[in-house]
Amino acid sequence: MDDIQFKILVADSSHKVFAKTITDEMEESAKARGTGIAKRTPEYIETKMEEGKAVIALTEDGTWAGFCYIEAWGHGKYVANSGLIVSPPFRKYGLAKRIKKEIFNLSRKKYPDSKIFGLTTGAAVMKINSRLGYIPVSYSDLTDDEQFWKGCQSCVNYEILMAKKRENCICTAMLFDPQADKHHVEDIALREDFKTSVKLFDRWVRLKKYVLLKMKKTKNGGFSLF
Repeated sequence: MDDIQFKILVADSSHKVFAKTITDEMEESAKARGTGIAKRTPEYIETKMEEGKAVIALTEDGTWAGFCYIEAWGHGKYVANSGLIVSPPFRKYGLAKRIKKEIFNLSRKKYPDSKIFGLTTGAAVMKINSRLGYIPVSYSDLTDDEQFWKGCQSCVNYEILMAKKRENCICTAMLFDPQADKHHVEDIALREDFKTSVKLFDRWVRLKKYVLLKMKKTKNGGFSLF
């Protein structure tokens, strides 16, 4: 499998056959990491495919390998690239990075003026996002669309989110702003030491998880890492 080739495509109705496999793998992956996830149904994934708001990766023989989709919030002011997943046999090939780049480009094409944000517990995804120009932000910088936050209700960490008054949670929030000064974003989005080692991102994720799960509330009942 060392010379395996992938096709990364904008998903359409012909790919609906993979919807159940995708949602099952999303849930299993979250369980394996010991993290939460806003659950999505196969029907929801099928809708994203029909709308042309998803990217799918396939092997040359048509085997499903990876997926990611777009959600728009606040009347299109904000866009999220959600549900990034790579099938276990095809990990370690840099496929997640390629899928993220394609879904990012698709988002910019469909929503050129929108801010693109993501919530993730994955150090590798944080590094990929940083290379695309995302920066870590507080939850207050994200959409206030109630439908977005409602989607978090199925996450195992929802109680933490609400206890923090939707100001923080296990996930790290990252944002790409098309109106931000390009050079300034590049300076602060990816530190030089982060460029060489994903372990530093991993330490950040583990620290945040430890703080939110173990640290007692401050006097005002809240805590923020940003």
